[in-house]
Amino acid sequence: PDSRYAWIRLSISLLLAVVGGIGLWLAVVVIPTIQAEFGIDRAGASLPYTATFIGFAFGGYVMGRVADRYGIMVPVSISSVALGLGFVLAALSQSYWQFVVVQAVLIGFLGSASTFGPLVADTSQWFLKRRGLAVAIVASGNYIAGTIWPPFMQASIEAYGWRTTYIAIGIICVVVMLPLAQFLKVRPQFH
Repeated sequence: PDSRYAWIRLSISLLLAVVGGIGLWLAVVVIPTIQAEFGIDRAGASLPYTATFIGFAFGGYVMGRVADRYGIMVPVSISSVALGLGFVLAALSQSYWQFVVVQAVLIGFLGSASTFGPLVADTSQWFLKRRGLAVAIVASGNYIAGTIWPPFMQASIEAYGWRTTYIAIGIICVVVMLPLAQFLKVRPQFH
């Protein structure tokens, strides 16, 4: 605990949280676009965001259990693939309800859920003296994602459209997260 490795692992976890957290915040950016795309009112356009967070809540529980059983690498790997597939399938959605289901299941439940609670729990196992600081750092990844991603996504949506932006984000999630997850293979041997 509290070793150099623990701090490197914390840095990787923070980066995973920042990249994986995009699933929670992109739905907010596309609300006006989804409203126009599917011809729905503002409340209807907000439902994908709500569905994503409901999926995120239940997924945090399930992915936490997976992390307890198999280690954090497994749910984070699942998360990277689910986010990649989810963003691509959301971009290809032909109906509003397809979009909502993809946001809830792939992006919220299987995707972003692993990049908060399970990462926080894993990080806490690697620190004793600086546990509070380490947990605060990794937990902040979700909020950093909410700060840095939306302006870039808004610019991308304006320049290339929401569907292209979603596909690009899906690719980024897989390319960045899947290799980083492999660095989290080691499980703590101390209690």
